[in-house]
Amino acid sequence: MRLSDFWRRMNDEFGDTYSRTLAADLVLDELGDRTALDALSAGIDPRRVWGAVCDAQDVPLQRRLGRDVAPRQ
Repeated sequence: MRLSDFWRRMNDEFGDTYSRTLAADLVLDELGDRTALDALSAGIDPRRVWGAVCDAQDVPLQRRLGRDVAPRQ
């Protein structure tokens, strides 16, 4: 997963403003007691970070892949 995909999914699920707050403030045990921003800065794969956020926030499985986005032409 690219970093841009991570942020697209965060924004789609939590909204543009809350996704940034969540990424900065939510400490995730699954990522060694790091926030999402700290984990990404430490080089942890964005897919793993997204999964940890989803687990912590009880995002249903059917929404974890994100919205269908039309391919660019």
